[in-house]
This record gives sequence, C-alpha cells and structure tokens, in this order.
Amino acid sequence: MAKKNQHVVKTDDGWAVKGAGNSRATSLHNTQKDAINAARDIAINQKSEVVIHGVNGKIRDKDSYGNDPCPPRDTKH
Repeated sequence: MAKKNQHVVKTDDGWAVKGAGNSRATSLHNTQKDAINAARDIAINQKSEVVIHGVNGKIRDKDSYGNDPCPPRDTKH
C-alpha cells in the first residue's frame, strides 16, 4: 500500500479526511477534532503524515507518524 499523507480539510458539511491526490473523502466528520483523530489513525497505520488545514484552506499543522530519520523536537503532541 502506498503511503499517502492524510489531509484534514473543511467541507460544506463539516470536516473531511482525504488521502493525498484523492478527489473523494475517506471519511466525513462533524468536528475538526474528530477528523484529526481519524486521520491520525490512518497515518499511524500507513506510517505517513497528517496535514491539518484551517477553515481558510491553508496548512495549519503537520504531524508525522512514519519512520523519520531526523525527528523534530516537537513536544506539543
């Protein structure tokens, strides 16, 4: 299975998790928090990254769940 980054994006109906390059959402959620949790589970399974977009569509945050040779000193998560 290809390692696709999981994007959390705002939709008209709430928040969606989309694999990188996919036109359709993997899952739909009422809150951004629920979408982030779902994306995190997928990213851990695929050893990929979660890319969190804000309401305006700009990237707000990223979290890597792969085998990173140079892990950041991120203590927020």
